[in-house]
Amino acid sequence: MMNWLTRLRGPRIGTKLALLGSLLLIVPFFSYRQVIEMERLLLEGQRNTQLLKTKGIATLFNGRENLFNDLPVTASEYEPLFVTPLANAVRIDGRADDWGVDLSRSLLAFGSTTGSQDADLRMVLGERKGQLYGYVRVTDNLRVYRDEQVLRLDKSDHLRVSFIGNDGEDGRIAFVGSPEGGLTAYAMDQDWRFAAKEGTPEPRAQAAMAPIRDGMEFEFRMPLEMLGSQRHFGISFVDVDEVEFREIVRITPTLSKADKEGFDLVVLQSPEVRRIVEGLAYAGARITVLDERGRVRAETGSTPVPEVAVNPTSFRDRLRNIFDPIRPILHFITTGERYDEGAVVFAKSEREAREVIESALQGKPIARRRVLSAEQTIIMAAHPITSSNGEVAGSVVIEENIDAIISFQRSSLEQVVLVSVVSLLLMVLALIAYAARLAWRIRNLRREASKAIDAYGRLRTVSLRAEMQAGDEIGDLARSVSGMLAKLQQHNTFLENMPRTLRHEINNPLNILSTSLDNMATEVPGVASSKYLDSARRGVLRIGSIVQNLADAANLDDALQSEEMEIIDIGELLENYVANCSISHPACTFVFRGPGHPVYAEAADYRIEQMMDKIIDNAIDFHRANSPIKIQLDASKDSLQITVANRGPTLSPKAERTLFDSMVSHRAQDNRLHFGLGLYVVRVIVEHHRGYVRAMNLVDGSGVAIMVQLPLALIDEQKSDYPKTAARS
Repeated sequence: MMNWLTRLRGPRIGTKLALLGSLLLIVPFFSYRQVIEMERLLLEGQRNTQLLKTKGIATLFNGRENLFNDLPVTASEYEPLFVTPLANAVRIDGRADDWGVDLSRSLLAFGSTTGSQDADLRMVLGERKGQLYGYVRVTDNLRVYRDEQVLRLDKSDHLRVSFIGNDGEDGRIAFVGSPEGGLTAYAMDQDWRFAAKEGTPEPRAQAAMAPIRDGMEFEFRMPLEMLGSQRHFGISFVDVDEVEFREIVRITPTLSKADKEGFDLVVLQSPEVRRIVEGLAYAGARITVLDERGRVRAETGSTPVPEVAVNPTSFRDRLRNIFDPIRPILHFITTGERYDEGAVVFAKSEREAREVIESALQGKPIARRRVLSAEQTIIMAAHPITSSNGEVAGSVVIEENIDAIISFQRSSLEQVVLVSVVSLLLMVLALIAYAARLAWRIRNLRREASKAIDAYGRLRTVSLRAEMQAGDEIGDLARSVSGMLAKLQQHNTFLENMPRTLRHEINNPLNILSTSLDNMATEVPGVASSKYLDSARRGVLRIGSIVQNLADAANLDDALQSEEMEIIDIGELLENYVANCSISHPACTFVFRGPGHPVYAEAADYRIEQMMDKIIDNAIDFHRANSPIKIQLDASKDSLQITVANRGPTLSPKAERTLFDSMVSHRAQDNRLHFGLGLYVVRVIVEHHRGYVRAMNLVDGSGVAIMVQLPLALIDEQKSDYPKTAARS
């Protein structure tokens, strides 16, 4: 595990600079947080301001609950049907999607308690420009439309509207549907069977119907002046479920109180409340006053939708198109909160609106931000209105645009994103350029420093040129390496000259010692046969051999440069050499195998024999007794290979890599005669002949083979006068 960890290397300079550059991402992070916090501060100030406004308006109505009871008759005698003011024009098409009201809060249910039985209805009334609008949603399992061949109008599903007109007479209008989806209004007789004027529709009332999955939707419009001053009003749905006999199954009316069966009370906005609120209106805000049941009693002002100029070719819009998709991700990473948008925001906005009103009607002031559309955001603030006895009599709601805050936030965010992206790009480009320049300088210095020393540790140059004039740390490093190379050159020169100096200084005392030993053997009787004298002579010879080997190794490069190369037959040279080895080493068996034809190479024959001496000496020292030493010569298209193999100990992986290095020996520790110069001499000679040498274990693991590869000589095959140099005897 530790060995694996030690092989791990850290990131390169470019990677480190890129990682450091990524720290710049903290700039847009904090900038975005600052903009978000600034927006929250502005919104909080806006909320507090609107709450103060709602509190001030609510103070005008506190203890004046009589303003909410200004009805034409006593409200306790009737079930009131409150009318919602409509800000938008409504198209009579059977749908309420253009009413601009929250149907889930405004619809009143009639019929069963669950509201899901056959003939149950839910309705809402609206008022705009003197017209009374009605939307009725009916549950009906089987829709039965009018038969055009039948004059009676009560033989199909229809909607009845009853009221008391300005003349004090009862008014009756039936909305009867056809299979094509049309809905026709008829003034009815007192039995609700036939039209008061046969075949003539009521022109003042318009209606439409739309089928839905579990029933029908009715939408109608009629003038308010038809209801009279007391606004008695009632709606009923007549359900017919059988097509053949068309009998009425059920009639679901709006409930009434006392003895005014069939009538409710239409309650419009309170005039006095509306007059007070209109005097408080200001631009960009909508003020709404609700009673204790959450129904609108007065409303003024509006929150206009801002006009957004869209220019898809402008730089700001293109930037917004890029920023909008990534803002949810950026918002979540920066704040840890989900960024809702689209339908999720609008659905949440409607829910929050109901929560604001319900909270105010429970006596708790509240203000919340609402997103009405992609272009409109408001703050909705509500404050309760208290009666004289301290109970909640209603609430004041103020809705005000915060487009200035949102525009400021969006503009700030866009600027933050733009500045951050541009800064990051410029910084990343600068870091990349700097890292590339720095890496290029270091690589140049590394290449030149690597070339200064060859694979075997020999100096090729004593100084560097790259980055020598640079004034930074890389220049200091280059100058330090160059100074180190100069000192190494001085040291190597000293080491190279030392063997020659030692040979001269040691040979003189060795000669004196050798002469003295010879004289002692001659002059002193009995000493010539002494074993001590023989040991002394062998010691002198060994010292001389060691000094000679050191001198030869030190002078080998210079000697090789002066050698003359000639084309020789390597096969004939090796054949003669092996024959001489068999004579000089009778205890060893040598086997030579050649290609059977001349193999020419440009070489110095004396150096080839010197190379073979070192290889054979090594093979003799390590070969297994009674096993042959094999010498083989092979020739290919452009090179020859000499292989010397012997059975014996194998090489370790480390020995294979360092066997031909100078002063490296893999013999036993007690063998001090060898200093690791023999195979080093082999490598120097082979490289001088433009070849290479390597050692490897035999395939079967029984020994070692040393292979020398040399280039073949380029000769003209038609010439036959090339010399064939034989091995020296």
